Amino acid sequence: MIPKNRREFLSDVGRGMLAAGLGASLAQNLGFNPVFAEQGSESIPLGQYTALVELMRNTPAEKLQTLLAEKVLKGETDLKTLIAAGSLANAVTFGGCDYVGFHTAMAMLPALEMSKLLVKGRQPLPVLKVLYRNAQQIQSVGGASKTTLEALHAAEHAAATGDLGAQIRDACRKPDYELGEQLLATVGDSPLAAFNALQPAMQDDLNVHRFVFAHRTYGLVGLLGKEYSYSLLRQCVRFCADHERMRIEHKQPESPIRALVPKLLDQYKLVGISLGKRDPGDAAVKALSETIYQGPRDLAAEAVASALADGIDPEVVGEAISMASNLYVLRQPAEKWRTHGDSAGVHSSDATNAWRNMARVAESKHAVSGLIVAAYHAGIQSAPFETPPYPTAEHRALIKVEDGKGLLAETEDAIRQNDQGRATAAIQIYGERGYAVDPVFDLMIKYAISEDGRLHGEKYYHTVREEYRTTRPAFRWRQVVALARVTTSAYGYNREDEHGFRAAGYDDACKLLGVEA
Repeated sequence: MIPKNRREFLSDVGRGMLAAGLGASLAQNLGFNPVFAEQGSESIPLGQYTALVELMRNTPAEKLQTLLAEKVLKGETDLKTLIAAGSLANAVTFGGCDYVGFHTAMAMLPALEMSKLLVKGRQPLPVLKVLYRNAQQIQSVGGASKTTLEALHAAEHAAATGDLGAQIRDACRKPDYELGEQLLATVGDSPLAAFNALQPAMQDDLNVHRFVFAHRTYGLVGLLGKEYSYSLLRQCVRFCADHERMRIEHKQPESPIRALVPKLLDQYKLVGISLGKRDPGDAAVKALSETIYQGPRDLAAEAVASALADGIDPEVVGEAISMASNLYVLRQPAEKWRTHGDSAGVHSSDATNAWRNMARVAESKHAVSGLIVAAYHAGIQSAPFETPPYPTAEHRALIKVEDGKGLLAETEDAIRQNDQGRATAAIQIYGERGYAVDPVFDLMIKYAISEDGRLHGEKYYHTVREEYRTTRPAFRWRQVVALARVTTSAYGYNREDEHGFRAAGYDDACKLLGVEA
């Protein structure tokens, strides 16, 4: 027999125990295929999640959902454990380099947070939804036969000297993900230090996914624990290197942000600056947001650099960028009917939300440059939408009810009719009358779960909840109106924009849990 290393041995043990626990005939009936590790391939450490990860990588989506629902109902596992295992299964399989795969990874934490907002019987629904999507994509690339992330031990590499973040960025530019991963491995056992070391690479190009993926992956480290930090965060290196590879292959120019950010840092003397705490007031924040929205992009970036140099609180600057991103949802013209999924507004809002969160935890120098990048990225269209924001006066004229329950009922009917104007008008009037926001979120979460959302539903719902809490009262309701528009756009559409569909596996999940679909 060819000897196996410890990781391969434990992996095979995990699969063997799983198959034995299910029973041979049941495992076969469920479509469970216990693929064993190949000699020479040592995947990332899975620890206590080994058996669940193997189950998720070996089992077709519809059969996996049955097993996971049973485990939850019997109290054999909890939703946090399922999301942790699902994240590791995703990382092992895709390593941050699969479009549907990294979108699914970005939805893991939002789905878990959504579950906490539901009544007990419905709590597993968003988690089962995202794990169903995860399993579908894993099986589409070969299931457990595909292992992208192999073990790399920090102890095998000498500590790097000099600016580690710049070295990782330069490795991604080559692109050489192996070098980048080896450099990241020298950081040690501090997730925050690793996250800071990744910032120059994250800020080196303009792709909404590299921003949101980094933010959500760092959140998953917080969920799983620092022992999984390197295994998860190294995916960010691979993502950036893979993005650079595609840029080079398609003979595309380097992002202008690479030259613009150093120029602005020098021009406004932002290197080493002590960040201010000044709030210039509602009118100034609104003016800054409109400057960012109207662009052009380099002017938006410069406006943020100037604001930071003027001592305005980075939290306030981030708020203005978020308000600019929100305008892309509200101003998108009617002829561009799909405001959900990879639309300008959703992409810009999710990216800005990621940058705001990263700026809150990263070193000051990365917070400054990150917010400049965020402002540049917020001008996601070549030109801003010039149409009036939703709802217009014509939309408002459609609403004939005034009480809170009536306005929510009107909104739900508009969602089911894909009537974005009527839905936004009802929610705008609801807010103007001072009704509570929680019933609106309760309505929207129902459809964020039941509809496909083109891979963005969970993230955007979570983005809006966060941005509502961190936007000043004068402007925060705009976030809720935008959510109403996006939710209405998504109703009934699958990923191919075909109408008459719900999220894959949703109806079956409701049946398994014994709740109304």
